This record gives sequence, structure tokens and C-alpha cells, in this order.
Amino acid sequence: MTEVPIRDAATIIMVRDAETRPRVLMGQRGHGAVFMPSKFVFPGGAVDAVDATIPVANPADADSLRRLANQSSTAPEALLNAATRELWEETGLLLGAEDSRAGQIEAPKGWRGYLATGHLPDGDALNFVFRAITPPGRPRRFDARFFMAEADRLTSDPDDFTRAEDELSHLQWVALDEVRKFDMPFITEVVLAEIGAILTGTDQPGVPFFNNLDEISRFERL
Repeated sequence: MTEVPIRDAATIIMVRDAETRPRVLMGQRGHGAVFMPSKFVFPGGAVDAVDATIPVANPADADSLRRLANQSSTAPEALLNAATRELWEETGLLLGAEDSRAGQIEAPKGWRGYLATGHLPDGDALNFVFRAITPPGRPRRFDARFFMAEADRLTSDPDDFTRAEDELSHLQWVALDEVRKFDMPFITEVVLAEIGAILTGTDQPGVPFFNNLDEISRFERL
């Protein structure tokens, strides 16, 4: 059997109404998708090579950068940028900060629409909360980093999905106390438990890392 390569990926969990009744943004993958068909997931996808070439308006905090670099050869900024781009592509929501440099960049494919808004990614808006490698035996494998961001950091209407591409359907803000009614991948349920703990102020000793690089599954904290 041919070994499936592991691709870097970034996923973003947008949180709304955290102080009252927290809701997270989710959408449904197509039933014909090779990876996780018909499942409800957070916006996200593979890191593109061009993601590392886009400057950030504001850097992430030093602790997040250190943890992103732990056991990784991928630039932390590429991961943060990929999460921002995937949110824009899959939902049409804009997370970033206005920056005059946006109009001076020869925009690569995947970034043209975003940069045309006059914004650059805002690393300070993203909180690194989870990492997981897809176990062996799956048709596709990813080393996925999960980021959490608050909806009030968006520079667009959080209910306006008109600019979204067609990768996810049924985009909606789902209350945490109802989210488990949806058909989700197991890892999404695990991430949601972590998000719930964070929102209730439970002290988390580092970022959870489900390291399934090989047949031996390892749980670590970064």
C-alpha cells in the first residue's frame, strides 16, 4: 500500500457570544468529498506554499509562535495565514487588519480577493488551541493546527456568507450546547470539548497534540 503523505493544514474555530451562550461557526462538507464526506466541520484546509509569502499586519503572541514551531518545520506565519485564507474562502468572512501593504503585493492565487479588501492577516486575533495528525489508513492525512478567534475580531458581518465559495454548505453559528446533534468527525468533538473548557476558564496546561504520525498514537501537550 502506498503511504499517504501528511500535509500541513489549518482550521479556524470562530466563537460568538462567548459570555452568554457560546456559538461556533460550522458548515457541512459535500457528500462526494474524499475526506470526511457530509460531516459538519470548522472552516479549514491544507496550507498552500504561497501562505508563507503573505506578511501579517500583527504577529501572534510569542507563546503561540513557540508552540506552533514545536515539532514542526512549517513557519508559524504560514499556518496562521492559511487559517485566515480558509475562513475567507469557505465562509466569505474577513478576519484581518487594515494595512497599506495589502495593495502593494502582487497577489498570488487564493489571496487576490482577500488582499483586495486592503487587509492583511492579524496573527494577534488567532489563539492556537489544538493540533492533531490524521491516523494512518485514511485516504488523506493532515497535520492540522486549530485556531480559535472571536467573532468580534471580524471586519465583516458575521452573518454574511454571500462571498463564500461552495466548499461548505449550511454555514451556521451553532450553540455549544446543541452542537453534538450534528454529524461530526470524532476529532471535531474532541476539539469542541477543549473549546468548552477554554471558554469556562479552565486552566489548560499547554496545547493538546494528538500525534498519530505512525501506528503508535501519542498524546502530548505543546
